[in-house]
Amino acid sequence: MRRTVLLIAGAAVLGVLAGTITGYAVQYHREPTPLPPLAQQEMAAPKPQAMNDATTKRSINANRWNKADEDLAKKLVDIPGGGQNGSSGPVSPDAFSVDYFNKPSAGVGTLVRQAKRIAAVHWTENDRNFVDINLIQFRDRLGAEDFYTDIVKYMPNKDFAGNTGKDLPGAPADFGHMWIDSEAREKPGYHPVRQSRAVIRRGDIVAIVEYANNRGEIDEKTVAELAKRQMERL
Repeated sequence: MRRTVLLIAGAAVLGVLAGTITGYAVQYHREPTPLPPLAQQEMAAPKPQAMNDATTKRSINANRWNKADEDLAKKLVDIPGGGQNGSSGPVSPDAFSVDYFNKPSAGVGTLVRQAKRIAAVHWTENDRNFVDINLIQFRDRLGAEDFYTDIVKYMPNKDFAGNTGKDLPGAPADFGHMWIDSEAREKPGYHPVRQSRAVIRRGDIVAIVEYANNRGEIDEKTVAELAKRQMERL
């Protein structure tokens, strides 16, 4: 009886081995089945096209922007119908620093560490008024508060507004302030330029509204209304 059981078990093992060997033999003579790629080989992006009248900074750098960048840019005020040379959209920290800071290299370092994203809109009016609005979204509210406070501290300096300014109408205390330069800046051969600035803080976003006139004339009401429009979009 025991011998019979051993013979049956041995036959079963031989059967399994024979089946396995036959399977390998069949597979050996077949063409290998290609496996699907482990990673996407090509980016799903439109092919580059030649520049034309519809080309914008956004379309040129389509793969550089994040969806959240567009969300911040949507908070910018719209360029008015009479606005000229206008542009609106996301801005990189280095590009912003070149235009904004006296020492761009130092400024961009601070923004890279503290800011999440930046958006800006620019336009001119009748070659006399120049409007620049920047939105900076920081990583937290503390970063926005520090940036806002720094501006309030240095604006009274004679190299900037030269006065303490005033609270922005309609904004809560310590969340909105505006300045108009005490004096127009004059250079031989150029029109006198007077600048104004309003700063607004809401949550983790700081809005900087700059309005300049190359005839030395600034209407405080115009600046306040523009800043209020931007504040309502935040």
